[in-house]
Amino acid sequence: MCRNIKTLFNFDPPVTEDEVRAASLQFVRKITGFNKPSKANEASFLAAIDEIAGISARLLHSLETAALPKNREEEAAKARARTAERFGP
Repeated sequence: MCRNIKTLFNFDPPVTEDEVRAASLQFVRKITGFNKPSKANEASFLAAIDEIAGISARLLHSLETAALPKNREEEAAKARARTAERFGP
């Protein structure tokens, strides 16, 4: 599951709220072991996602760097090339 969490800092265009929430969902799934929680745990599961998304967004907005922002398309192409090299065409 954690392989789905992508680096979100220093990209052009900047990270979106949906991307932060998706990463938060993956994190909560990983640490709980639930892909989908039971009804009894659903409220806690969703609250954790909201809290982690908020904390993550604040962190990403507070970070500073002198590096130029990365291009999303170029980074995606590099990732596809690494995957093809690792697993074949």
